[in-house]
Amino acid sequence: MPKPADPKEQYLRDHGTLNTHSVQDELFVASEFFDPKDLVQVKYEMLRRVQKEGASVSQAAETFGFSRPSFYKTQETFEREGVSGLVPKKRGPRGGHKLTEEILDFAKQVRAAGDTVPIPALLRVIEERFDVRVHRRSLERGLARWGKKTP
Repeated sequence: MPKPADPKEQYLRDHGTLNTHSVQDELFVASEFFDPKDLVQVKYEMLRRVQKEGASVSQAAETFGFSRPSFYKTQETFEREGVSGLVPKKRGPRGGHKLTEEILDFAKQVRAAGDTVPIPALLRVIEERFDVRVHRRSLERGLARWGKKTP
């Protein structure tokens, strides 16, 4: 019979804050308050251990399951953004990095010419002209934004 899901663990997983590192710190081993699965809490306590208790960076990083470079990155982010900086950010590009204004303007001109060019054909024309492959949904969203701006 499968083990029932822990609601807090599921919440942490859903929000990208589930810690997968092995935490050996005595507070997290012996106390129910300190949760080794809570990445934000683990990172905060690691930083606090160095800042307030004078532990070495190497020892704190190892005890909390991180590398020294990870400690320094966490410290820098915390100093810049506070506790909210301890929550992992989504990775990957932000926004359409291939669908430039030039490409979108070209697609608008083709569409405005009167002939309804299907999206797959428009993607091929864009690839031939600009030597870049734009994702279908990126183009559809770009054209939809354009359609909302025009009266």
